[in-house]
Amino acid sequence: MKKSRLSQYKQNKLIELFVAGVTARTAAQLVSINKKNTATYYFHRLRLLIYHNSPHLEMFDSEVEVDESYFGGQRKGKHGRGAAGKVAVFGLLKRNGKVYTVAVPNTQTATLLPIICEQVKPDSIVYTDCYKSYDVLDVSEFSHFRINHSTHFAERQNHINGIENFWSQAKRHLRKFNGISKEHFELYLKECEWRFNNSEIKVQVSILKQLVKQDLF
Repeated sequence: MKKSRLSQYKQNKLIELFVAGVTARTAAQLVSINKKNTATYYFHRLRLLIYHNSPHLEMFDSEVEVDESYFGGQRKGKHGRGAAGKVAVFGLLKRNGKVYTVAVPNTQTATLLPIICEQVKPDSIVYTDCYKSYDVLDVSEFSHFRINHSTHFAERQNHINGIENFWSQAKRHLRKFNGISKEHFELYLKECEWRFNNSEIKVQVSILKQLVKQDLF
C-alpha cells in the first residue's frame, strides 16, 4: 500500500467503503477514481492483508458448534451436500465467541476430524447435526450432541443456530459480488470470518488502517 499513488484521503475512504460492504466498482465512483481497476486492486490488497494477518485463534473450549456449508456453484435447484460446482467450507463457532472457517476438499470424517481436534480442546461440548461424518465424535474425547433438523430445529442448548447464522451472513455478503473465482474464494471467506470476529465497524476500520500503514508484504 505504501506504493499506492492514491492520496491518503482516498485510501481512507476506500477502507471505510470496504468495511461498509460496498463493491469496488461502486467505491471507485464514490471516491472519483478514474482508472478502472484501481479500486478492485486496492480491495484485493485489503483482503490479502486480512488473510495474511488473521490471528491464530486459541483453541475453542466449553460449547462449540460445528457445521459444513457450500458456497458458489452454477447449478440451480440443487443445494447443500453434493451440489455441483460448489466450494465446501467447514466452520467452528464458540458459543458467544469467535468463528473459525476453512475451505476443505471434501466433508469426509478424515478431513473434518483433524480440524476439530486441532481447534477444540478435549472435554469440550461439540454440537453438530446428524451428518454421518460426525459419527466418530460419539467415541471421541469430546461430549457430542446432535440436532436432528428433520424433527426439530433446536432443543434448549442443543442447536447449531450460531454457525448457521454465520453461514447466512457470509452468503448474503458474498452474493453481491455476482460470483467469486475459486482462486480467490478463501480470501473472501476469511474476510467474512474477520468481519464476524471484529463486529464493530470502528474496530474494522482501525485494524485495516493499521495494516495498510504497516504494509507487511
